[in-house]
Amino acid sequence: MNIISGIDITGGALNAQKTRLDIVAQNIANAQTTRGPDGQPYQRKVVSFETEMLRQTGGATTGPGLQGVRVAAITDDKTKGERVYDPQHPDASADGYVQMPNVNMAFEMVDLMTASRAYEANLTVVKNAKQMALKALDIGK
Repeated sequence: MNIISGIDITGGALNAQKTRLDIVAQNIANAQTTRGPDGQPYQRKVVSFETEMLRQTGGATTGPGLQGVRVAAITDDKTKGERVYDPQHPDASADGYVQMPNVNMAFEMVDLMTASRAYEANLTVVKNAKQMALKALDIGK
């Protein structure tokens, strides 16, 4: 594997983690949204990743291809949110309960920290690959 291939793989991982960070931020921002455009409470979004074949490293039979990661899908979490008794709320039902979004702030914060750390780790890989490329160029002088 050459340095450019490593940066390509890391670039895909950076894009995937950026999408994950965006979705977590959207979930946190809508944690109290009890009525969306469809009239229902906000549904937590979940990001799924999958591997993707980038290219072959050798001939058709000589070696494995390079694999990266990409976002496979962004889906709604179908679990029900908590029902809270608040008869004064504009979205309260006849019995005074409000259906809240299914966003758990503790889960979202863990997802946020995990995605942030993964993003930082991938940035470190790019930085180290850049330093190796510069050292290789210095050797060639």
